[in-house]
Amino acid sequence: MASKSNLSVVIDIGTSKLVALAGRATELGKMEILGMAKAPSKGIKRGVIFNLADVIESVTRVLELLDDQLEDEIDVVDVTYAGKQMKTLSYTASRFTGEGGVVSNFDIDELYNEAKNVELKSGYQILKVIPTSFIIDDEIEELKPVGVTGKKIEAHYKLVVIPENDLINLHRVFESVGVELGEVFHSSLAIAEAVLPKSEKEMGTVVLDMGAGTTNLAVYHENALVHTAVIPFAGEVITNDLKCGCATFLEKAELLKVKYGQALGDQIKNEDKVTIAKNNGWEPKEISIKSLAYIIQARLEEIVEIVNTEIEKSGVKDLLGTGIVVTGGTANLENIITLVKYHTGMDARKAHCIVHPINQKDEVKHPDLFTAVGALKLALTSMETPVRIFPESTRGNKTGKSIFPNFKGALQSAINFFDDGNEDLEFK
Repeated sequence: MASKSNLSVVIDIGTSKLVALAGRATELGKMEILGMAKAPSKGIKRGVIFNLADVIESVTRVLELLDDQLEDEIDVVDVTYAGKQMKTLSYTASRFTGEGGVVSNFDIDELYNEAKNVELKSGYQILKVIPTSFIIDDEIEELKPVGVTGKKIEAHYKLVVIPENDLINLHRVFESVGVELGEVFHSSLAIAEAVLPKSEKEMGTVVLDMGAGTTNLAVYHENALVHTAVIPFAGEVITNDLKCGCATFLEKAELLKVKYGQALGDQIKNEDKVTIAKNNGWEPKEISIKSLAYIIQARLEEIVEIVNTEIEKSGVKDLLGTGIVVTGGTANLENIITLVKYHTGMDARKAHCIVHPINQKDEVKHPDLFTAVGALKLALTSMETPVRIFPESTRGNKTGKSIFPNFKGALQSAINFFDDGNEDLEFK
């Protein structure tokens, strides 16, 4: 969502870091990046807010860093989010066309409104309604049905839904910071905008984002979103495995993973060892790099098996013409593409950014920015045809250019929220 100055600001809310981008569309429709900032993320576990005060502090920090680079005031912020219980649901609506027997804009609006207003069980709320196809008279499939002759039109949608508690907590965070929460983008859909060309969405592709707290995927076929999933296991779990397997501190385990970690133990032909330095009086210890790799490989195989199950759930695995596009911090592990190929039976490649702003061209090539860049692209696009489906909330009072959160009020209202449930979601 844009502010009055046509400035769009997005924050990619991750488990390990926050990435903020500010930008606008030029007269020629190109993206211009006006500022970018990163800050460590606190208070997020497996993609879900569990400590409001910590998240408020992190968001405030990244917005202050961004604010220093901008001339315009930040008043609205769009976010990407990948809570472990975010889902996409399939929904079908149908109606008969008018007396003329021609599909009209009115027909499309009525079908869309039916999907937008469907009631959900289990405390979920619809974030976005995405049309995937339209069928005329039970046989003719159209992506742009207005003007097509026929007596009946059937619309197929994907509904992006979020737990109401997650959405309430997001509103609390941004109200405390003093800016308005704009649109909430599913992280998988945002990153797909940054790394998947239309041709690959048409042929059929999976985008797999292996982050710190969650592994997110989105399946596309015939240029339509088919399936999404948020898997609550990723890089942090691997780090914890190394901590236990190597009997070392968590910080040391993370360093071992980043500096020496590989995805396939069998690919390591030597017996090189790494020494964990003496700490707090504990004697140094040696660990073979091959042993590190086998610990990492075991967890990655488990994660990729779940990924494979989710791809099969999409119902189009055998129809996907390309393969899996892999990104995220965990994707930096050597030989991970080989592992993904082997355990899914699909081709795979590393992601690269296909969005080309008029400036900051080298910066957007860094994988850390992919999700935020995709979100900024979506935000700039939605300025023309915005879709906002949120409960209204009171905006925080904001005067002047600086951002000063009300930490006292935030601490008083902070709650811990972390739900391990994974109940099925249904329509009422």
